[in-house]
Amino acid sequence: MNGVFIVLPILTVLMFELGLNLKTDDFLIIFRRPKPVLAALAGQIVLLPLIAFCVAYVFKLPPLFFIGTVLIACCPGGSSSNVFSYLAKGDVALSVSLTALSSVITLFTVPLIMNFTVNLVAADAMQQVHLPVGNLLIQNLLLMFLPIVLGMLLKRYKPSLAAKTDKILGKCAFALLMFLAGLFFVQNFETIKTNFITLETCITLLILLAAGVAYALSLICALNRKQQRTVVIEVGMQNAAQAIAVACSPFIFNNSVIAVPAIIYALMMNVILLAYVGVIRYARKEDKI
Repeated sequence: MNGVFIVLPILTVLMFELGLNLKTDDFLIIFRRPKPVLAALAGQIVLLPLIAFCVAYVFKLPPLFFIGTVLIACCPGGSSSNVFSYLAKGDVALSVSLTALSSVITLFTVPLIMNFTVNLVAADAMQQVHLPVGNLLIQNLLLMFLPIVLGMLLKRYKPSLAAKTDKILGKCAFALLMFLAGLFFVQNFETIKTNFITLETCITLLILLAAGVAYALSLICALNRKQQRTVVIEVGMQNAAQAIAVACSPFIFNNSVIAVPAIIYALMMNVILLAYVGVIRYARKEDKI
């Protein structure tokens, strides 16, 4: 089974479902609440790829894993981060707006960061890894931006239909992501088994560092607790479906090995963030007592 024929439609569905939860006003939050927005975007778009690059370098990852680690760090979390913000009693409105902004901004930052990474890593390793930047930009526009816009238009002009559609897709989103990660885990089992300890340690460290940096940024910007939780989740939660789509697309990398870090990230991200949510909810319960 060629997983690309599954990942591309799933990514499109997830982006459409994200659009169903957005409105134009969500993109204007930066003018109303600049501090939490800038803190989150700085952490997610600037610092997280830099952290991923440094972690991959320290662990001396092979070129394809190196590229895959930076790739997952470049892909924003999507609608799943909104759900986790809700579970963590965070600022859900802020989370939705951050998802909207990062999803559009990274349409253009992903090609830039990945082009730099591929040129540096592939050249250093004398390995043939080519990134067609134009194809990546076109795929992002068709599979991410267009579905988001269509979802927003449906919500604007057919709100009742949008609500019904969102209710169905919202229940499926997490299951689709886990199915996707599971499918590629099985398909790349031997590669993952051979490199699991190194990659699992590397990816876990990346997630923890991302959360730590996000928390530090929220303290520097003097954000309240709800905003802090949201910024931590937004920076720490990445879109594995997007990373897998870029790695496996026949128009871009066409290499499932590059998707392996994203697969492990999807698994570890949910374990760590669910633990984070559990700690927050327990602490809130204790405070009430």
